[in-house]
Amino acid sequence: MTQKLLVITGASRGIGRATAKLFLAANYKVVNISRRDPEIKGVHHISADLAEPQWASSIAGQLHEQVNLASQIVIIHSAGLLLKDNIETVTADDLHRVMQVNVIAPAELNQLLLPSMTAGSAIIYVGSTLSEKAVSNSCSYVTSKHAMVGLMRANCQDLIGREIHTVCVCPGFTETEMLSDHVGGSQEILADIASGVTFNRLIAPSEMAATLKFAAENPVMNGSVMHANLGQVES
Repeated sequence: MTQKLLVITGASRGIGRATAKLFLAANYKVVNISRRDPEIKGVHHISADLAEPQWASSIAGQLHEQVNLASQIVIIHSAGLLLKDNIETVTADDLHRVMQVNVIAPAELNQLLLPSMTAGSAIIYVGSTLSEKAVSNSCSYVTSKHAMVGLMRANCQDLIGREIHTVCVCPGFTETEMLSDHVGGSQEILADIASGVTFNRLIAPSEMAATLKFAAENPVMNGSVMHANLGQVES
């Protein structure tokens, strides 16, 4: 029996978790790759630390066991690492680590799965508002998210003729643990962030999940950078 398959990274929380649940409800087989088990009934979890250089080779056998008989494969690169740093404080080690999680690991996962991906499959990147702009004190993250857009665009050209499409979806400020951790859990700062959105609120993870599913199922979006941010107030 063939079945559509979602392979997602970072489904243990935030956007990734909401996305895994949505695809599961749509009768996809769902495989998650992350350090922590999302403990979602029906989701097959493969434990891996994407920051480790050898993560891909360590799970290749487990992953290939899960892709058998998949009629189409959707990869969603949702895992991400966000550090506070700037031009003066960013270290080579931290820059390497952020690039490994946010850019290199997605490229490695693509290479593991591409031999099994048929026409109609998709590679979806979870970028950021900071994929095409910048703010202070997020140097390594901004750099990596810009690189992610380049990776997606390169994929689009490299996959010509294979009918596998790729999109980078760029969420705005979403109500996730990552954002809360970045601001130290400050509700005042979160409210200030929300005031910079035209809807005066943060995005719900479920809204981003629906956007990612749209991107995955609509090949006409191939090569696109999709901004999904509720409209940001321009100053």
